[in-house]
Amino acid sequence: MASRRWHVLTALLALAVLVIAAYSLLQGARLSVAAATDGRSTRAMSAGSDPRLAGAYRFTRGGWTYVHLQGSPNQIGFQHGYLLAPEIADAFAAVKLDDTHTTKKGWSFFRRAAHDMLWPHIDAEYQAELKGITEGLNAHGVKMTLDDVVALNAFEELPDYYAPWYDRHHKTKKAQSVADLKVKGHCSAFVATGSWTKDGQIVIAHNNWTNYMVGERWRVMFDIVPQHGYRMIMDGFPGVITSDDDFGINSDGLMVTETTISDFHGWNPNGIPEFVRSRKALQYAGSINDYVKIMLDGNNGGYANDWLLGDRKTGEIAQFELGLKAYKLYRTKNGYFVGSNFTSDPRVTKLDTTFNVNDPTESPNARHLRWNELMKQYKGKIDVALAEKFESDHFDAYTKKEGPDVRTLCGHGDASPNGDKGWGVKPYDPMGAVQGKVTDSKMAGKMSLIAHTGHPCGETFYAKPFLAAHPQYDWQAPELHDMTSDPWTTFHAGEHAGDSK
Repeated sequence: MASRRWHVLTALLALAVLVIAAYSLLQGARLSVAAATDGRSTRAMSAGSDPRLAGAYRFTRGGWTYVHLQGSPNQIGFQHGYLLAPEIADAFAAVKLDDTHTTKKGWSFFRRAAHDMLWPHIDAEYQAELKGITEGLNAHGVKMTLDDVVALNAFEELPDYYAPWYDRHHKTKKAQSVADLKVKGHCSAFVATGSWTKDGQIVIAHNNWTNYMVGERWRVMFDIVPQHGYRMIMDGFPGVITSDDDFGINSDGLMVTETTISDFHGWNPNGIPEFVRSRKALQYAGSINDYVKIMLDGNNGGYANDWLLGDRKTGEIAQFELGLKAYKLYRTKNGYFVGSNFTSDPRVTKLDTTFNVNDPTESPNARHLRWNELMKQYKGKIDVALAEKFESDHFDAYTKKEGPDVRTLCGHGDASPNGDKGWGVKPYDPMGAVQGKVTDSKMAGKMSLIAHTGHPCGETFYAKPFLAAHPQYDWQAPELHDMTSDPWTTFHAGEHAGDSK
């Protein structure tokens, strides 16, 4: 009997040890997650022993994940892939669903394009960084291939530019005429200087427009100290080496943003990917001329944009409209440029687009009108506070009514029952402004900017009731999340969580 009691006690003791151990592991896991999400800096070396992680860290604040990367291209890539592995895996799933659904092509199509067409035209420096991202992901347990990572980096180029070109070039059943192509523009932005701003210096601001499924994940603030070139702070998308909605500052005073050219057509399969050129330009350009030169070199026509630029050293701003067959550079030290996916240069419009600049019902033209109204109304007063106000604007310049829709600067396609047929936006399309950023010359001198997650107006998008009301978008259900809004939050290069704001 005593022997039996002994065995029972021994079993109970062993069970207690297992329970305590399991509880300790659970608590450790919770603490690890909390350390990564409660706003405290998480040093990469605490999570892994690879020397490439030295000096890298991340923290969250204001809805953003701030990531500091430094070192050689491979080191920067490895840090990026390792620190953001969960976010990259999540973002990749959304991009993969979006790309394959909209083009009706399997993911193998994008992997082949990445491997056979894009990779040979990527600079060695960025090949090393992309390899590093893949290695960092794999080290963190995310099994993505290099081709997956390259295709993810080209998610703004391959579906909207390369895929239609491929269909026409290969005369597939899905081939479309140029007139049928509808590259929806992305973003609302402005840059102003001289007598148009409150202190005579540059003010620059940008709303990122895209579908909510992908855009809700566009919440990374990158602080990158490369081995060569200038330091950069930019917003970005998990796993992508450039900002991709292109709002950034480099340590030589260059301030950069853009808006996409609508209804664009054309592709050069032998060109350098846009995501490489835009990253290289922010990293190495010390002037507006440098930026233009780098973007023109090897232009593949992908993700064609009107680039809005500012040089803090000189107070000069520029609009660089970059098509494939044509381009135009405008510049001034006293004036403003705005962007909302329209074209300005007649040659670019004629040779590279099917965009109708005279249709007032289309979102790009209505927002263009609204931008001009705001610039003139607030001439001499424009500063970062007004820029934030502009980014949240809900006045429809076509209907002359207040209320969010697909034509307002803070876009809400989901609130537009008629969509925008001319621009290729379907009724109640879940797309529009997904975040915003602003800065000025003074802040840029400190490598600082202010950023807002979600609709800059502060409204929240709720996925479940939206899908219940609009089942035509059920295909997005696996990856469509609520899109919350957080307060405008200031970030600067080199900061850690807990630093004074």
